[in-house]
Amino acid sequence: MEKIPSFTIDHIKLPRGIFVSRKDNVGDSVITTFDIRMKEPNREPVMGVPELHTFEHLAATFLRNHDGWKDKIIYFGPMGCCTGNYLLLNGDYKSEDVVELMREMFGFIADYSEEEIPGATAKDCGNYLCNNLPMARYEAKKYLTEVLNNIKPENLTYPE
Repeated sequence: MEKIPSFTIDHIKLPRGIFVSRKDNVGDSVITTFDIRMKEPNREPVMGVPELHTFEHLAATFLRNHDGWKDKIIYFGPMGCCTGNYLLLNGDYKSEDVVELMREMFGFIADYSEEEIPGATAKDCGNYLCNNLPMARYEAKKYLTEVLNNIKPENLTYPE
């Protein structure tokens, strides 16, 4: 079997950042998949499922309500390796195009002070008890301050 492109990225060299993972043509549209890498793979502890789940709820809610981007959002959700998330947008984009959006979103999550996580009820979610708001806020603030607010070219392009 052929190795899929995401398994050809050297994860030993991969830093935290925002990377274009792939672009797919669907009809007349281009779907851009972003790798929102929050942890250095195999070099630092991964995120736990509860905080990733909370992150997904908050990020999806933020993105699907964003005045400038809501009509372009296809999907936001966690990577199986628990080192980040995928963001899929309708359109042909570069990593630089979404840096400000990610700053806004990570700021929203870092500062989220409501008691209730959107959609985290038994009626709305298939695993509503699996959430960790304090850790989601911690991880969002860490990524925002350490990566997004100091973004460098190596945080925007996959390593060779």
